[in-house]
Amino acid sequence: MRKTDTARFSARAVTGVMLSSMLRSERHARILEHVSERGSADVRVLTGLLDVSGATIRRDLQHLSDQNLLRRTRGGAEVGAVGLEVPLQHRTERLRPEKQAIARAAAALVPDGAVVGMNGGTTVTEIARLLAARGPFTVVTNAVNIAAELILHRNITLVVVGGNARTASYELVGPIAEHTLAGVHTDIAFLGVDGVSAAHGCTTHDQLEAATDRAFADASDRTVVVADRTKVGRATFAKICPLAAVAHLVTDPDADPAELARITQAGTQVTIGSTAH
Repeated sequence: MRKTDTARFSARAVTGVMLSSMLRSERHARILEHVSERGSADVRVLTGLLDVSGATIRRDLQHLSDQNLLRRTRGGAEVGAVGLEVPLQHRTERLRPEKQAIARAAAALVPDGAVVGMNGGTTVTEIARLLAARGPFTVVTNAVNIAAELILHRNITLVVVGGNARTASYELVGPIAEHTLAGVHTDIAFLGVDGVSAAHGCTTHDQLEAATDRAFADASDRTVVVADRTKVGRATFAKICPLAAVAHLVTDPDADPAELARITQAGTQVTIGSTAH
């Protein structure tokens, strides 16, 4: 085989492995979200939802069960005894074009030289990447993955908030984080949430994370919530803040229009991120 043929074969092989990995990650995220929303799911339903074989779904369920992300049942799976929060690594590829569109619209709200607060999450991470390319900014964050991405950018002054590490979200939370945030001021704060609605405000899965997110909002002149359509109209366990504390919601074009109307009526400005780019 000629060198050029070998190179082409190797490139195709690497591309195939990357695509397979991406599709598997996307599949796992959709399974976890489906089980989280409904409490359980069977193999037959998931097979139709994801358009893959039953054997593939069973392997996926076993993999997620081995990681204690759900509990296997006869013919399917269900939420474990402590509930289900989809870990960050399983959310990265889910709705990525929409999250990038939200991030572009959100980043446009940041004035040059601003001090920016950021909690964790996939959409907030996309905002951090855009700001890093723009700079200069000061970024205050409790997300270790965001800190790792920003630390090498000389045009970013990085302040990392300490605390107890949450493996599900890569965030540092708790009293140490809240104490640190009480001593700073930010011009704008971006919050990724697990639910936002006119009736229940902003919510997340974990109480410590909710308290730290609330501290971000309290420390900022302006709080902007970034949430894709799966979060709009949804409420989860722990309350972060009422909608009155949120100046702006940035979401994607497929968010529930009726809920967005209620949010707007409550006094929060809504911006739709355009996926045309």
